[in-house]
Amino acid sequence: MAGYFEEMGWTPLGNAEAPNHLIQMARFLRDSGMWDLLGEQERLPPPASKEAVQSLEEVEFKGDNEKKGQCPVCLKEFEKGITAKLMPCKHTFHKECIEPWLEKTNSCPLCRHELPTDDEDYEDFKKEKKRRVERKKDLEVLHDSMFT
Repeated sequence: MAGYFEEMGWTPLGNAEAPNHLIQMARFLRDSGMWDLLGEQERLPPPASKEAVQSLEEVEFKGDNEKKGQCPVCLKEFEKGITAKLMPCKHTFHKECIEPWLEKTNSCPLCRHELPTDDEDYEDFKKEKKRRVERKKDLEVLHDSMFT
């Protein structure tokens, strides 16, 4: 009959050896299901939906008298006659700068305003996150109303 350590494929600790507590904690978190919960709040956003990117307003820079500005991605000035994309947050970018960005993430590079995505799970996650904030505010209002 095989012993416990041989059956599990482990080797017992030697006389002066101490257990690795970090590995034990990681195994505990994994086995108890807590490991999955650790990164739940840090979910990376998916790409913006193709429909949202295509529906972004296009702005053409016509004259020298209007304020030009520069593209926050490439830091080049907007030239006369160029067409740029205007995000819903009113930040303006070169088309060739913002489209590759939105293929990777759904937010404005400057203010993190989020565009809709095609990922239903992420959209549900955003709604739940918004509900959590609203519930917290409602509880604070309720608490304050009880003591005023």
